[in-house]
Amino acid sequence: MGMNTEFIEAKEKIREVVDFPRPGIRYKDITPILRDGRLFSRLVDRLVKQFYERRVDYIVSPESRGFILGSAMALKLGAGFVPVRRKSKLPFKTVKIDYNSGYVDSSRGDNTLYMHEDAFVSGSRILIVDDILSTGETINACRVLSETIGGNVVGAAVMVDLNSKMDRSKTLNGLSVTSCINF
Repeated sequence: MGMNTEFIEAKEKIREVVDFPRPGIRYKDITPILRDGRLFSRLVDRLVKQFYERRVDYIVSPESRGFILGSAMALKLGAGFVPVRRKSKLPFKTVKIDYNSGYVDSSRGDNTLYMHEDAFVSGSRILIVDDILSTGETINACRVLSETIGGNVVGAAVMVDLNSKMDRSKTLNGLSVTSCINF
């Protein structure tokens, strides 16, 4: 979905931080949007509207900013919330996946995501939610984890799509992603 002129204000609030979390990255910081309750609520409502008819059972979101948007959407959709975490953050039996990301430090093992193996029952309808979409690797990792335990992924939603013109067909394997703000 393209950016509505209503959300030009949101796009302008996104702060760019150069060389964070490592040199060469131009990080898009969404915290100025999060502190504006009215604007954050409008963005959540816009994303939620796209999924009312899809009967979502669970929102699956990677840490940490994905939790913020995913939790808000889960509440509005009446869906459960499933956190996807890094190593040693979940207390029960997990499934895991290694993935590539331009933001994480693979030397520390940060390129592995985990989900509880009993996060939902097989056949549950899953919506993957994250704050920002760049290469699609994190969303794809969440999709694979969800499908590993029997989830039926019905789509993905992000607040910001950094490369809306990028061909992610290989990374996302045909998964449809809805966004509010596109760069």
